[in-house]
Amino acid sequence: MSYVEYKIKNQLLKVQKIISEEELRERIKEMAVQISADYKDEPVYLVGILKGAFMFMSELCRHLTITCECSFLGVSSYGNEKTTSGKVKITKDIEEDIEGKNVIIIEDIIDTGITLSFLKEYMKTRNPKSIKICSLLSKPSCRKVELAIDYVGFEIPNEFVIGFGLDYEQYLRNLPYVASVLISPQPHI
Repeated sequence: MSYVEYKIKNQLLKVQKIISEEELRERIKEMAVQISADYKDEPVYLVGILKGAFMFMSELCRHLTITCECSFLGVSSYGNEKTTSGKVKITKDIEEDIEGKNVIIIEDIIDTGITLSFLKEYMKTRNPKSIKICSLLSKPSCRKVELAIDYVGFEIPNEFVIGFGLDYEQYLRNLPYVASVLISPQPHI
């Protein structure tokens, strides 16, 4: 196994690629084909969950062959922690009316499912025509609530991952691949 090391805030991160840039591109194209086929000539309203889903949503909508609108919603359930707090707070809401629209919530990763379960119920109050969930990554072993995920890029084990929008304390979102992380405390010198 080969690692790349990054030093961030007195932490030494050993990063190992688990999903390559090519694998991401190919799977996202496949997901776009499936979504386009499912909706045929109907437009969709994509709601990207900030900040992590921005790269995935950008790549996904480039490959859709149907009309789409794009918006973003900010949600806090992590803060600067590596595990979810279980308390969901909307920090930036969508501005457009979604009544009668086909809404697809775009997420970077689903672990417990608590945030997405909350968001799906929240979106239902706005009377969309339909609501589906699309996630680049899923950790089924971490699920704490029952949640139907309509489109999943990759199922992964319960590891902390970064890259392609996913971060470590707001860093390393820009990596073009997904990587698992080992974190070692760095002694103060």
